[in-house]
Amino acid sequence: MTDGKEAVATVPDKPKDGGSQAAGLRGVVAASSSIGDVNGEQGILIYQGYDIHDLAAHSTFEETIFLLWNGRLPRRDELGELKRAIGDCYAVPREIVELIRTFPKETDPMDMLRTAISALSMYVQNPHDISREAAVKTATRLTAQFPVVVAAIERIRKGLEPVAPKPELNIASNFLYMLRGEMPDEREARIFDVCLILHADHELNASTFTARVVAGTLADIYASCTAAVAALSGPLHGGANTNVMKMLLEIGDVSRAEEYVKNALAQKKKIMGIGHAVYQTEDPRATHLRRFSEEMGERKGDTKWYEMSRKIEEIMMREKGMFPNVDFFSASTYYMMGIPLDLYTPIFAVSRVSGWTGHILEQYANNKLIRPRAEYVGPRGLKYVPIDQR
Repeated sequence: MTDGKEAVATVPDKPKDGGSQAAGLRGVVAASSSIGDVNGEQGILIYQGYDIHDLAAHSTFEETIFLLWNGRLPRRDELGELKRAIGDCYAVPREIVELIRTFPKETDPMDMLRTAISALSMYVQNPHDISREAAVKTATRLTAQFPVVVAAIERIRKGLEPVAPKPELNIASNFLYMLRGEMPDEREARIFDVCLILHADHELNASTFTARVVAGTLADIYASCTAAVAALSGPLHGGANTNVMKMLLEIGDVSRAEEYVKNALAQKKKIMGIGHAVYQTEDPRATHLRRFSEEMGERKGDTKWYEMSRKIEEIMMREKGMFPNVDFFSASTYYMMGIPLDLYTPIFAVSRVSGWTGHILEQYANNKLIRPRAEYVGPRGLKYVPIDQR
């Protein structure tokens, strides 16, 4: 979290305008963690010491899960055991599927996911056991069941029956299979697997910080992950790639991209998927997703969305010196996979639950209640006035 430099806590001078020097806690070190680190100046993202480019090229999502939870890559037998454990945990209780059926079809999938994940805790023994052994089992169960719940939500709201997961499949292949009712081809499943790796962790983002705050009270993992889903549902954290795709659909053609972007900039509108709160250079995850967007377009015989994205990227670099983030090219990648737009954020949760649970395990291991102070900026010395004299 400190890019290899010692973190020194300082108390800044109080701002002259009475505002907070650390609004939004930007730049404030709130935890020590070995799970992930972001170097925004150099565009580097690491998980437990491994560069994201190395993991994207060689690892799998299941191997990355083990890494996030254990601080090292697994041996072959350990990876096999994790895969078996995940396969054994895929099936969700029948009551959860029936609960999803009761949701209004127009409900946002993130709201459905939040409620379903919370309800899962009612159908396991000792959900409040947060010992390391029990917590890892819960993390495994949740990581296995998030994609099953998301796929069931999509099928049910379309009036289709959920597709039962196949225990022998990895998470990426299983999710696409449960979503469509047919097996994905090997290359598409691998692309989706890498997408899950790329989204697995990103240090103390809003949802991860939320998970750690809740875990810091010694609430169980179900409560912590439910809170994380709730944080992710906010439009300032989740949903950017959905909005990127909506923008591309609105533009409609590469020939209209420049006019659209210039008009938006003239009106001081944000171009979704461009720029990042941390990275001052290219988001390293975008490097892979750019390639996947092109490949998926070529595979489906429609490169328009990739070409449009590249054109917008070129314009924003020229006009503003701004780079695409993880959401920019994931939008067209998922679109060419036939994934509905409002499922993009739930898919983010399917991946990020691995990071959330990694941080929760780390919080439990060396816990202290997270209880910061607020800078009071209100009045002082007021005297109570009886209600009839106000």
